[in-house]
Amino acid sequence: MDAINTDAYLRRIDATRPTAPDADALRDLCLRHLRAVPFENLSIHLGEEIVLDGKALVDKIVHGRRGGFCYELNGAFAELLTALGYPVTLLAGRVMGEEGLGVPYDHLVLRVETPEPWLVDVGFGRNSHHPLSLTERGDQSDPGGVFRIAETEEGDLDVFQGDVLIYRIDQRPRQLTEFECACWWHRTSPKSHFTRNLVCSRLTENGRVTISDRTLVITGASGRRDRTLAEDEILPAYRTHFGIDLDRVPEVRATPSAR
Repeated sequence: MDAINTDAYLRRIDATRPTAPDADALRDLCLRHLRAVPFENLSIHLGEEIVLDGKALVDKIVHGRRGGFCYELNGAFAELLTALGYPVTLLAGRVMGEEGLGVPYDHLVLRVETPEPWLVDVGFGRNSHHPLSLTERGDQSDPGGVFRIAETEEGDLDVFQGDVLIYRIDQRPRQLTEFECACWWHRTSPKSHFTRNLVCSRLTENGRVTISDRTLVITGASGRRDRTLAEDEILPAYRTHFGIDLDRVPEVRATPSAR
């Protein structure tokens, strides 16, 4: 990514260029990314193509002022961090759900060296706000909760939030193209959480703001507020809370029933 796009990306997340690719700067960049760029699956329900290419992802998030889900958010963030001098490795994860671990390449996370290795994930919705140390095996306190990383007998890494396993990471380096099949599955399969649900959510300074289908949810210091949006309120809500300017209201796309 060239200097012009790097500077544009930094403006997108309201960040300044770090003086050095160190841990403090990484921590700041992650938090700013979570607050500025929403986790959203609108493209699936708008019928938009999702292209797993570094330039395309940066164009969507930076110049298109949009968000995305894990492949898009962490894929684009990897481009920025690499341009800023961080060594970045893509890793594949499998999210723990009601029926067990998800499909292979279910999730994309980043290993970032400062030179201490960190787990960086700006594409998992409600997750840690800061990078997690990949060498620490005890509890790691974070504004998003208490996290712990444990190594499995096979050499994978299990990431826990409290006592709950949230996902398992394969430590072998991956390329972005290796996630294309899983990305296609997530945006087309009736078994995918993303085809059955419509969400747009981002971290705020005091909590989180989310649009889930037609419901606006705002959490903060004063608690939680839920409100069903009228049809003419939906597009303005995306503009107000996420800076996303849509030309039509996204609708959950009908998919064949899962067997």
